[in-house]
Amino acid sequence: MELRQLRTFEAVARHRTVTDAAVALELSPSSVSEQIRTLERSLGVTLFERTPKGMRLTEAGERLLSWTGRLLDQAEQARREVTGHSRALRLGALETIAATHVPGVLARLTASRPDADVQVVPSASRDELLAAMTAGRLDAALLLDTGDALGDLGFAAPPAPLTFVDVDMVPLALVAAPGHRLAESTQVVPDDLNGERLLVNVPACSFWMAADRILGPGPERVRAGSVAVIRAWAEQGLGLALLPEFAISDSLTNGTLTRLPLTTPDLSLRLVWRSDRETLPGLRDLLYAASA
Repeated sequence: MELRQLRTFEAVARHRTVTDAAVALELSPSSVSEQIRTLERSLGVTLFERTPKGMRLTEAGERLLSWTGRLLDQAEQARREVTGHSRALRLGALETIAATHVPGVLARLTASRPDADVQVVPSASRDELLAAMTAGRLDAALLLDTGDALGDLGFAAPPAPLTFVDVDMVPLALVAAPGHRLAESTQVVPDDLNGERLLVNVPACSFWMAADRILGPGPERVRAGSVAVIRAWAEQGLGLALLPEFAISDSLTNGTLTRLPLTTPDLSLRLVWRSDRETLPGLRDLLYAASA
C-alpha cells in the first residue's frame, strides 16, 4: 500500500469518478484506474462499486477512507519535520462565518502564537466542510448548529470521529421591510406567518434549517440566494428573512429593515475537528483561540 495509491484512492472517493479524480491529480484516467486496481489487489478487497453513476465506496472502502486522511497527514507531517518546514493548519469556515468570526480567532491565535501558520478555507457548503474534515483535507471547521449532538440542526453528521465545542452563540432575528403588517404587533407566533413569503437560500442552508424548526411549514419558501441577497430582497419588501443578527444589524440601525417580535432561539457557532487528530502540532492552540 503506497502513499500515491492512497492519494489516488482519496481523490476517487471525493470526486466519485475516475475522470474527475484524474483531472484533480493531473494524471491520466488509465493511471488512476490502474492504481486503484493495484491497491485493491494488494489489500485483497474491493474498494469501489463501479456503477453507471460513478464510483461508490464499498464497506471496505469506507473503512480505508477513515484511515487515509490520517496516514497521508502523518506522512506530510513527517516530511515537513524532516525538511524543517512547519505545516499550516487548515481551518474551514462557512463564508459568512469566515467574514465575521474568523478574523477574531486569527487575531487571538497570533497574539498567543506569533509563529502560527493557519490556512483559512471558506466554503458555501457545510457538507463540503464535513467531507473535507473526514478526508483529512481540513483540520477543523467553524459551522452553525444547535443542540447537544453534531447535526441536531437537521443535517447528517458523517461517520468519522468528529468532536466539537460551542464557541459562541449566534442570535437570529426575523426581519421585514418597514411597514410590514406585523411590524406593530406586540408578539408574533409562527401561525401569524402562514401565507407569508420567506426568503431562503438552499435547503441545506443553516438558516433554512433553523426556519424549519422555528417557523414550521407555514411561510412559503422563496429562494433568493446568499445572506447578502436575502437581506437586500427583504429590504425591498419581497419577503421576510430569518437571519443572524450580525448580518442585519446595520439594516436595523438605518431603518431599512425592522425586527418582527418573534421569539427565536440562538444557533451555536460550533468548532468541529477529528478527535483522532488532536495531536497535530498547533491544533490545540487553534482550539483555544477559537473558544476564548
